[in-house]
Parts: sequence; C-alpha cells; structure tokens
Amino acid sequence: MSLFRQFFGSTSNSWIRALIIFVLTWALLVYVFVNKLSAQPNSDADTITAKRINQALQLLEYSKQRNEELRQMIEKLSSDQIDKQSAQRLIEKLEFNLQNSINIQNQDAALADFMGAGDGDGVDADTFGGMPAPNAGAQRAAGSAHEPSLEYELLRRRIQSNIGEIWNYFSSELGKLRKRAAPTQAELTQDINEVLQLGAEHKRSLLSDMERLREVDGYEAWRQQEARDLSDLMQRRLHYLQNPKDCANARKLVCKLNKGCGYGCQLHHVVYCFIVAYATERTMILKSRGWRYHKGGWEEVFLPVSETCLEADAAHASNWPGRHDMPVLVLPIIDSLMPRPPFLPLAIPEDLAPRLKRLHGDPIVWWIGQFLKYLLRPQRGTLEFLDAGRAKLGWKKPIVGVHVRRTDKVGTEAAFHRIEEYMTHVEDYFLTLEMNATTVPRRIFLASDDARVIEEARNKYPQYEIIGDPEVARMAAVSTRYTDTALNGIILDIHLLSLSDYLVCTFSSQVCRMAYEIMQTLYPDAAHRFKSLDDIYYYGGQNSHNRQVAIGHPARNHDEIHMKPGDLVAVAGNHWDGYSKGKNTRTNQVGLFPSFKVVDKVETVKLPLYEQVQEGRV
Repeated sequence: MSLFRQFFGSTSNSWIRALIIFVLTWALLVYVFVNKLSAQPNSDADTITAKRINQALQLLEYSKQRNEELRQMIEKLSSDQIDKQSAQRLIEKLEFNLQNSINIQNQDAALADFMGAGDGDGVDADTFGGMPAPNAGAQRAAGSAHEPSLEYELLRRRIQSNIGEIWNYFSSELGKLRKRAAPTQAELTQDINEVLQLGAEHKRSLLSDMERLREVDGYEAWRQQEARDLSDLMQRRLHYLQNPKDCANARKLVCKLNKGCGYGCQLHHVVYCFIVAYATERTMILKSRGWRYHKGGWEEVFLPVSETCLEADAAHASNWPGRHDMPVLVLPIIDSLMPRPPFLPLAIPEDLAPRLKRLHGDPIVWWIGQFLKYLLRPQRGTLEFLDAGRAKLGWKKPIVGVHVRRTDKVGTEAAFHRIEEYMTHVEDYFLTLEMNATTVPRRIFLASDDARVIEEARNKYPQYEIIGDPEVARMAAVSTRYTDTALNGIILDIHLLSLSDYLVCTFSSQVCRMAYEIMQTLYPDAAHRFKSLDDIYYYGGQNSHNRQVAIGHPARNHDEIHMKPGDLVAVAGNHWDGYSKGKNTRTNQVGLFPSFKVVDKVETVKLPLYEQVQEGRV
C-alpha cells in the first residue's frame, strides 16, 4: 500500500487518476486476454473456440460489473463528503482489484502450463483470480464448464496408484530385511523401523496431496455433474428396457434367482443376467418365488425389476443361446454359459467408454454398480428397516467399513487374516486424513459372519468406536444363513459397508465386492476407496483381465517375466508387495512383474445404444 500511495500521491485528485488508470489497465488486460483466446490455433475448432469465446464473454461481463463499481467509487471520491477512513478503505479495495486483474492473467498462464492446456481452456470457468465468477452455476448448467482432458485424469490417477505401489514395494523389502536381522542387531532393526515409520508418513502426505489436488484442480464440479449425468442415463436405459410398452410382444430373458450359493453370489448372478438382457435388448424376467433367503420372493424385499412386464410364456422358451427372434430365452449360470459372448464382465459399452475412462478409475466397477443401483431399490418395509438399523447402531461419518469373512471361506477360498491386519490399514487411513492437522474420530463399522470378531476388536482397540451387531454376525453363520433374519442382516451389512468412507476387507468375499460396487454409485469415482487383504477386484465368471505394459521389464530371476511396452498381461492377482502375477499373452510366460509397469486395459464392446432414451429427458 505504501508504494501505491508514493506513486499516486495522497490527494483525492490522485485517487481519481489512480482509478482512471486502473480502469484503463483492466480494459487492456481484458483486451489482451480476448486477443490471446482468438489467436489460438484452430485445431479442435468448434468445441475449443466456443469454450474460449464463452469464457471471454463471461470475463467481459464480469468486467462490466467491476467497471460499474469503479464508476461509483469515482463518484464518491469526487464528492467532498467522503472522510479519510472511507477513502482509505476505497484505496485498499482499489489495490485488491488491481492485483486481482493481474492474478487473472497469471492464473490463466499457470493453468495452461500445469494442465497442458496449450490448446487451451484458458481461465478457470469457476473463478477469476480467486473470486467467484459471475453466473458460474448458469454456465455449468449450460454444459460449458471447465473440463479435464483424458490424459490429465489418467495421469492423476496413475500417480495416486503408483504412490501406493512404491510404498508396497519398499515396506515389503524393508520388512524382509528386518526379519533377517540377527537378534544382536537391535540397532539395525531400530533403524529400519524408523525408516518405515517416516516412509509411511511420506506416503500418507503424498496421498493427501493427491486428494487435495483433485479438490482444487478446478474440475471437481465437472466430475460431480458427469457422474450424475452418466448414472441418470444408465438408469433411464434400464427402466426403458424393463418396461416395454407392449409386454406381450417384447423379447424376454428369464433369470432364475436360486443359484446354489450365498447372498452376494446370488445377487451377482442376477446382475450377470441383467447385463445379458441389456446386451440382447431383452426384458429380464426374474424368477424368485421360493427364494432360499425369502420364500415370498424378490418383490417382497426389493421393488419389482419391472412395473409392467413380470411374466414370460414358458411354452415358447428356449435355452441360451437360441436365436435372435426367439421370444423367450432362459439363461444358465455364468459358469455354464456356452458360447461366451464378448459383453460379459469385464467389458463395458463402447458408447459410454470414452466418458467412463475419463471419469472413473475402474469403469467396470461403475458399470456393475449401475445394475445394482437399479436392482436394489428397497420396498418401503426394507427401507424402514435399513433406516432403523442405522439409527440403532449409531452409524455416522467419518467411518471405515471393515468386513471380516470367516466360517465357510477360510481354508477354502480365502486365507485367515487376523483383526490386526485389518486395523493396520484402518489406522493408516485415519492418519492420512489427519495430514492436514485435524483430528479425526476413530470409528469403524465392523461386519462379519463370526460374532467373536466384534468382541475381539472392541477389546483390542478401545480407542476406536466399533459399531457392529453380534446378533447379525451370528445369523450370518452357515447354519442360520438362509432365514429372513439373516437376509435382513446381510442387506444391512452391505448397505452400511457401501456408505462408509473407505473399505478394508478381502475381495475374495462377494459381500465386500458388492459393497464396493454399490459405493461407486455414491461418488464420482470411488475406485481408490478400498484396501483388500487378498484379491484384486474381479467378477465371478469374468473374461480375462488384461493389463497393458507401459514400461518394459527384463526378468531379473526365474520368478519374473519379460515384458515389452504394448504387451498384454493377463493378471492373476496383486501380491501387494510391489509385484503382481500374470501371464504375458505374447510369450505365454507366467510369473511376477512390477505392478507399476502396467496399466489396465479397459475392454469395450458394441452394445445397443438405446437411442429412444435421451440423456437428460424424462
């Protein structure tokens, strides 16, 4: 402020001169900005140009508002009725506005450099120099909000993933060194522990920074809106498919609910049926009478899958694959499906793929989640039960959902994991949240099929508020699983797990995977909101899960595989130590490879476009 006064003087005439100079400076900056926009090369032409013109017009409108304010300031300063204190406030506001004008240009250049916007989006659509842009909400509604590039979103998510992978590697290797240290090498063990402790802080700080980057990069409003638009479009398509105008002549696909497995497995069976129905443009008819979990059938627990078409003519039914013109097809379980169509998981629709790749870190999980969103619309009684159960448990955020699967899974499909293994990752999550120097209450929702786990956790971790119902856990045991009480319990468990901020579980459990899938319907992208102690995400009966080699790798020992950039690797799993296991489809080698050297290959397939369903239209 002192330099400003030295330059312009302290009389009212000087203030007026300063204001006039400011107006001219503002006009010059706007002129330079508009010229800069119009001078950009016309590579993408219409879309980029329209966006820049819109931003320029918005800035000009903002300039008009500022100029009107300045005109009023000049009138006040020109009058003899202004006191010294008021004049000082006007000077301070003048200085702020002048600096704000400069910030506009700086921000535009910084965004162009940082986001790679040489073909350029220019000034952020929501802010001008840190101040709210005029009519920002209206601009978003018009569909011209500032949007990230696909490359930016992929790179941002890859960095976040690689932070976790590099920590997996170093913590695993240092842990091995610690185990090999002799009992007499206490000093070495202590040194390793200190490196691990500080390294964990580094990792948490980086992850916190990445989360903060997502919040402040100017694209979060677009992510929220794009997620709503895509989900709305998908739900409209499913509603259209399931409610044909002429049910009698509509082609149908029959799905029998009673697959011989647990609740999560059965629900995934219905989702698989629904995907096939979507791909073949057939209305899915769900046969659920006598359901082993609830004899009255699906419709007494959840809303019917159709409002208008609930029956199929069994006399004209044919088994898969049948012919396209067959009025009714009956679908077997996914394990017996022959021939296997290309649209089974992990494929997503080609028409949605470009948008999903940009929006979501794991598009297949989003895709599965949308079918569950449609299927799991609760009946009034179910909704009341869920609300009452949540209130009874005292469930509230922030909270981590922990699912501990024991009983029938342990020793067959999954290994035993101690409660300490889960809680290590829970604590790490809360410590990451606290990197911004705020204290976060320690709270978990613990679901299990073994009631003793809840009691054990409460005894070992008294500093945690542990929410869980031992009675629900007891009913989830194999001997009592197929009852109405057990069904209510598993529905409540999955519901509350999906509502959690973060999941710690084993992806070998379909309950955990289902909670993770439903979670995707609650956030623009919740792909990173989990820690699995065993498997990576998979869908039972899926086609091959391929990853593409981004960085070549020469095998360093007989356990590793050679990889060249561009190779496809069929992934078998992540060892969470910096390495994954898979098969190089070029060489047929099977073995380990560094996890960070590959990227997911999103499989796409041509599916019906459902052009009758317009986005954003009822």
